[in-house]
Amino acid sequence: MSNGKITTAEIIAMKARGEKIAALTAYDYPMTRLLDECGVPLLLVGDSLGMVVLGYSDTTHVTMDEMEHHIRAAARAKPRALLGGDLPYRSYETPTEAVASSRRLIAAGADFVKAEGGRAILPQIKAIVAANIPFCGHLGMLPQHVLEEGGYKIKGRKDEEIVALHADAAALAEAGAFAIVLELVTPPVAKDLSQKLAIPTIGIGSGPDCDGQILVTPDLLGTFPWFTPKFVKPKLNAAEEMRAAITEWKRTL
Repeated sequence: MSNGKITTAEIIAMKARGEKIAALTAYDYPMTRLLDECGVPLLLVGDSLGMVVLGYSDTTHVTMDEMEHHIRAAARAKPRALLGGDLPYRSYETPTEAVASSRRLIAAGADFVKAEGGRAILPQIKAIVAANIPFCGHLGMLPQHVLEEGGYKIKGRKDEEIVALHADAAALAEAGAFAIVLELVTPPVAKDLSQKLAIPTIGIGSGPDCDGQILVTPDLLGTFPWFTPKFVKPKLNAAEEMRAAITEWKRTL
């Protein structure tokens, strides 16, 4: 890997080399700086900040202003990592809106944008790419659709879902996406997609055979102990250590 700023081309090259792509979420300056110092090549200011930072019930409440605010904070760390930002709920309903929203996130400091969906938002994706804005796809379980779907559901169990996932992934790759996040896709389907696509797949709860993995950093570190997804095995119980440290500090007053 080069010593300069990581690019989308470098992320694609990691797949070609068979090198696993580590990705994590970052929502502020200190965490972005820390993750970058750890050599994480791909960072995402995800709209998951709605739950783990802002206390919303799901990502549909996150606004464009909030995304811009957190991207600016993360970008101030000047990470070597490729830093992306999620297009928030209903900010890319039309191609024109998708480009305008993407430009706002890029102006705030993002290196790329991510949006949820495949062929259903293909005109928007093509418009974003045509505007020379790097784009990352997101297939499988789509958090911004949680209300209409009635919960977080694993995708790829039904034949029609498998066919749709393959068609959507092929459409994203052809449209110019540099990578695709696969969320809660059955591991066999995620493996098949990863083998067939020339661009990297970044899995979350989709098994070990994706080209990379992304986690919500508070889930990995245990700083949001009130809920942990079933597929996450925290590497640290930071919340408990923080409680212990604060309790001990109080005793010394």
